[in-house]
Amino acid sequence: MSETTKSQPQHARERRFKRYPYDVRAEVAVFRDGEITRLWGRTNEIAEDGLGATVTSELKLGEVVSVEFPIPIPPRMMKLRAIVRYSHGLRCGFEFLILTAEQRETMRQLCDSLAMSS
Repeated sequence: MSETTKSQPQHARERRFKRYPYDVRAEVAVFRDGEITRLWGRTNEIAEDGLGATVTSELKLGEVVSVEFPIPIPPRMMKLRAIVRYSHGLRCGFEFLILTAEQRETMRQLCDSLAMSS
């Protein structure tokens, strides 16, 4: 194992897809105590299987949420179910759940376009 690999956090070494910087406004909806709570935030990175964001209130590890955010390619907005994989204060990581073939292809295209522009 190289020195670079050793210095990376364990979760970064195990990622299936490369992360890309991505800064857009996002809405996160979580069902708690019998009602839907809507939070706003900003994404900071994205991959084919998830995204990182800073939101307006803390989320709990393992909570299932709906994440909605704009993208620069059709359909222009993505609304996906996700699970909170990490939460450090207001900073969270989300893993997408059960994407349709079309949503998966859209995320692949988005990440390909971000890779070309970086």
